[in-house]
Amino acid sequence: MLQSMTETVVPARPEVLAGLDHWRTLEIKQQPTWPDAAKAEAAIAELRSMPPLVFAGEIDQLRGRLATAAAGRAFVLQGGDCAETFEGATADRIRARVKTILQMAVVLTYGASMPVVKMGRMAGQFAKPRSSDVETRGTTTLPAYRGDIVNGYDFTAESRGHDPARMVRGYHTAVSTLNLVRAFTQGGFADLREVHSWNRGFAANPANQRYEGLAMEIDRAVKFMEAAGADFDELKRVEFYTAHEALLMEYERALTRIDSRNGTPVDTSAHFVWVGERTRQLDGAHLDFVSRIRNPIGVKVGPTMTGDELERLIDLVDPEREPGRLTLITRMGASRIREALPPLLEATKAFGATPLWITDPMHGNGITTPTGYKTRRFDDVVDEVLGFFAAHREVGTHPGGIHVELTGDDVTECLGGSEHIDEETLATRYESLCDPRLNHMQSLELAFLVAEELAKHPRP
Repeated sequence: MLQSMTETVVPARPEVLAGLDHWRTLEIKQQPTWPDAAKAEAAIAELRSMPPLVFAGEIDQLRGRLATAAAGRAFVLQGGDCAETFEGATADRIRARVKTILQMAVVLTYGASMPVVKMGRMAGQFAKPRSSDVETRGTTTLPAYRGDIVNGYDFTAESRGHDPARMVRGYHTAVSTLNLVRAFTQGGFADLREVHSWNRGFAANPANQRYEGLAMEIDRAVKFMEAAGADFDELKRVEFYTAHEALLMEYERALTRIDSRNGTPVDTSAHFVWVGERTRQLDGAHLDFVSRIRNPIGVKVGPTMTGDELERLIDLVDPEREPGRLTLITRMGASRIREALPPLLEATKAFGATPLWITDPMHGNGITTPTGYKTRRFDDVVDEVLGFFAAHREVGTHPGGIHVELTGDDVTECLGGSEHIDEETLATRYESLCDPRLNHMQSLELAFLVAEELAKHPRP
């Protein structure tokens, strides 16, 4: 990491450095097969020489923010693309995603009456797990698309070949994305008054009439702040953190650095990384690696998770029981969350841990239409969020946030919402290469619905 001329550099202990590669001795899933070992090593070596994408001080700051959320005094909004693409890293699309998250955050801040921690699935969400290593179309079978950081989406042998040079391109795409995100969130684009004016336009739409009252309440609050002489210069900037699934192990390892202040390892590919449902084996490579870095860590929790398994997971990733260290991201499905989540919440109380619980209402609610489109019903997404809140009320724990796949564009990938997207409409603008995302309007509608729920939830 960067240090000043007078700073004392603390080296990592040899066992710490050795531990960072222990994952190589364990079972590892969902990894590419590089056909040219020398080319892969060259790409990895280039990544090792690159500057960090984020800094240890920012990571420490996020841990503090997440600890506050775990205690029930803040709420987390994590959103962004299912899978970022290199072609999609344009100024317009990045701005649209940031704008959507900022709009949602203003509504949630008012509903929760507490700070909202903003995290984007951005600047690194390039790799995707797949249910099969191959894809067959007709008589042709090729490697499955694993995200732009591994191979291309076009169904050709050349495109679907695993290319390690894509990891380097992924790094540079993340750099340009981060540059724009920092500019948008620090340069006045995030001004509270401007963001709220965008939401007024949303609520003025007759289709969203039920949210007009809440928008008017926020409007009065903003006008009161102006009349009271609030420092809006401070409200022109927001903290914005990056997050992605730590799936491609060579990329994450290559961007791990030793913090010169204390000799501890941090993964500088993002502020926050998570391990998915397919790769969270307790004796597997992914959990071993993330247990050794200082970043705040997320782990997806599905409906089959048991209390015993959860205790072992917490012991591995958060042995010191540090608030802000571990986030448990539930993805159970609307039909199962009210039954499956409360026992886990109850069990966690006995473990002496204070994880942050946030809900991913997207991944447990996937369906496929008769015409072959992967989609989700907006009503199911909302119902899982409501079930998440209900489970926490039942047990007396804190619902800490939401994690959603969204885009700032007007795509048609999820059914329902105030726009009444139906199966025929899906084909008009279905653009996702992997999973269906909420569009801009659906994302804002979800934020208003969650704000209503937050307003009813007891605060600590």
